[in-house]
Amino acid sequence: MRNLEIGVILPGVAVQRRDGIDLRAAARHAEDAGLDGVWHGDHLAVGGPVLESSIALATAAAATSRIRTGTSVFVPGIRPLAWAAKQIATLQYVSGERLVLGVGSGGGPEQWAAAGVPYGRRGARTDTALELLPRLLAGEQVRLPDEPGEPAAELAPATAMPPVWVGNASPVAIRRAARLGDGWFPSLISSREVAEGGARLAGLAAEHGRPAPAIAIGGTAALGTGPGVPSREEIAAGISGAYGRPLDEVLGVPLTGTPEEAAGRLAAYRDAGAAHAVIGLAGGDWRAQVDLLAEARALLHG
Repeated sequence: MRNLEIGVILPGVAVQRRDGIDLRAAARHAEDAGLDGVWHGDHLAVGGPVLESSIALATAAAATSRIRTGTSVFVPGIRPLAWAAKQIATLQYVSGERLVLGVGSGGGPEQWAAAGVPYGRRGARTDTALELLPRLLAGEQVRLPDEPGEPAAELAPATAMPPVWVGNASPVAIRRAARLGDGWFPSLISSREVAEGGARLAGLAAEHGRPAPAIAIGGTAALGTGPGVPSREEIAAGISGAYGRPLDEVLGVPLTGTPEEAAGRLAAYRDAGAAHAVIGLAGGDWRAQVDLLAEARALLHG
């Protein structure tokens, strides 16, 4: 049976300040603990302190040598496509081709407005980006249909296209992953929903003459006990409030308890078809939580 790779979301600004850890130290700690990836979100204006994703991941890449670096998730459509391609190519270059490109089209209308990009165009711009990014990263001259005047761009140095994992559990995202992605990257869903979505994904990919993309799940965890470690019920209430989902629907999503219990929960996702898990830490000391997550990984891998 295949193993489940486990990555962790790097700490945000508030957690860095609270725990006295910067991105370099956090990335090194995750690598030394034995995790498989470090990940960072991509947000522009959310009303709180957030770092720019490509700079944050370049910092993590420079501080590590083995671990994957990934976007959870990058929003190419909110940028001019040539700039998005340059950011991606640079991350791929400086990381030694350790980049995994999680891609989405979210962020909320206010972020798209701040970037000067029509919110209603987000889906079409995302599709265009996924269609053209491989050619742009390969150094080809590419006409950019979504930019004023449809200019052509040719970028250098050329780099290998990183794996693309299409975020979100929606039917649109599954169709996009089946047609254009190397992976499907839903977050905060049950193992049952992973299995059901994976079956739809495989069928749609076959219709396009493509192999079934890999499945990566985004999750949230607070392991062990101690100061600042929330309960499963507290985390689930936060998910319910943030996403407008019924509490009983999300109560089983958070990973809590001992590393053994977390390993059991992760095994259910693996058995449902997931090959990767990207975990955000919901509370507790960040370093200690990484160590517990790494212990769960070791137990899962046997």
